[in-house]
Amino acid sequence: MAIQLKATLSQFWNSVQTNLFPWLAEELGPLSEEHRKLITTLELVRIEDCVQYYQGIAPGRPAACRGGIARAYIAKASLNLSTTRQLIDRLKVDKVLRRICGFERAADIPEEWTFSRAFKQFATDQVSERAHAAMIAKYQSERLVGHLSRDSTAIEAREKSIVKDKKTEPALPKQPRGRPKKGEVRPPKKVDESRIERQLKMNSVAEMLTDLPKACDVGTKVDSKGNKVSWRGYKLHIDTADGDVPISCVLTSASTHDSQVAIPLSLISKERVISCYDLMDAAYDSGLIRLHCHSLGHVALIDFNRRSPKDTRGFRPHEAKRYKERSSAERVNSRLKDSFGGRFIRVRGCAKVMMHLMLGIICLTAEQLIACTT
Repeated sequence: MAIQLKATLSQFWNSVQTNLFPWLAEELGPLSEEHRKLITTLELVRIEDCVQYYQGIAPGRPAACRGGIARAYIAKASLNLSTTRQLIDRLKVDKVLRRICGFERAADIPEEWTFSRAFKQFATDQVSERAHAAMIAKYQSERLVGHLSRDSTAIEAREKSIVKDKKTEPALPKQPRGRPKKGEVRPPKKVDESRIERQLKMNSVAEMLTDLPKACDVGTKVDSKGNKVSWRGYKLHIDTADGDVPISCVLTSASTHDSQVAIPLSLISKERVISCYDLMDAAYDSGLIRLHCHSLGHVALIDFNRRSPKDTRGFRPHEAKRYKERSSAERVNSRLKDSFGGRFIRVRGCAKVMMHLMLGIICLTAEQLIACTT
């Protein structure tokens, strides 16, 4: 299956190099390396197939070309442009880029507010998420993935964080201290059910995702040097396959613990690829998560959260060697932020932020798929 998949990608890449690039160079002019990378991404993704067209079915002025705007947003992520204004200015002066996106003349480029309205509609329709899922289904579904690395990354946003309501439940009467007297019956202590326990009882991934918090708030983590770092915004959880290929993503509030997303994320990835090992850091150290991975037929390699000096758990030599493959998750997180717009969040709301991030994930995935063929 892996050989067949690589042959399919190689055939696609050869077709683009030998047929599409020469024809476009003759039609549009000389193509830079940025233009070639964008053309390859657009041909792999075909994001216009995920866009709904409304011309002729509703009263009023016809909507601007949504397919061209969607392709332009892919160009924005591929070129690592921080704002839509920069994208429009680039389209006006770069004739080749403009025609690649589908705009014949500079006058055909929509105004900034039209891009904004289209982006909102794309976010509501989950265009980028559906395009990424379709690309994974086409080029990765028949691949046997050795290691699936799971991790999250902080996403800073420019919006106000929510104010969490304090619990207003009536306080329970305090129980007397010490052992109960002979014949005394005390009510059992109330134990709150964790989100992971609730997820194991849910019937669908959609129900699990609905239960996760998605509003902007403040998150805190400890960095590699032991310092506490806080940020306001969100947290993007990614499953990464060997070859640094993102398979599935979930966006939550910044304060959401990584372990609460492990089960729904693993179920999404299971529907898209076949994998053998689940690699996770110590934040996912939970017996319930280990049992869930085992129920999926996976081997869970989760780092140990040693809470006391007496905890001497550790990987066996062959497990420690496999666990090093988890560095692919770190590379995807850093490349998303450094090269595909992950640091430039200029939109508000979970749906729009997810749309922006998934555009970068799409470009990163396309680049890694092509890298696997060369």
